[in-house]
Amino acid sequence: MRYAVKGLGLSAALTVVCLAGAAGAATAESSRSEGLYAPSALVLVVGEGEDPAAATVERAVTLRCSPAPAGDHPDPVRACAELHAVDGEFASLVTDGGDRFCPTAWAPVTITADGVWDGRRVSYAHTFPNSCVMAESTTSVFSF
Repeated sequence: MRYAVKGLGLSAALTVVCLAGAAGAATAESSRSEGLYAPSALVLVVGEGEDPAAATVERAVTLRCSPAPAGDHPDPVRACAELHAVDGEFASLVTDGGDRFCPTAWAPVTITADGVWDGRRVSYAHTFPNSCVMAESTTSVFSF
C-alpha cells in the first residue's frame, strides 16, 4: 500500500510537469504567432545643431507602420505611405528644396530616424542649414 501511494504521488507529479510543459509551449507558440508582420517602429527627431549626437532635441515622435500606422506622429498614415513608397530609404525623402525663398542664415537643424524598418535596423541623420530649408526639403515624415 505504501508503494502504491508513492507511485500515485509520482504519477501526479509527472502529470503536473507534463501539463506545465504543454502550457509553456502554448505560451511560446502564441507569442511567435503575433509576428505576422516584420516590425517597423521608429523614433524621429528634429534637433538644433549640426551634430546628430549633440543636437538639442526640439521635437521627437514615434512612428509604427506595421501592422497598421500608429504612434504619436501627427499623420502616421501619410508618413508610413511615404516610407513604404521608398522602401524605408530616408535619403530618398529629402529633396533639394521647394520654390519658397529661405534665408541663408546658418542655424543648423538635424533630423534623425532610428529604429526598425521592415525588420531591419535603421539609423539616418541629415543636417540642413536652417529650419526653413528643412521644411522645404522634407516630406510629411518629418513634419511634426
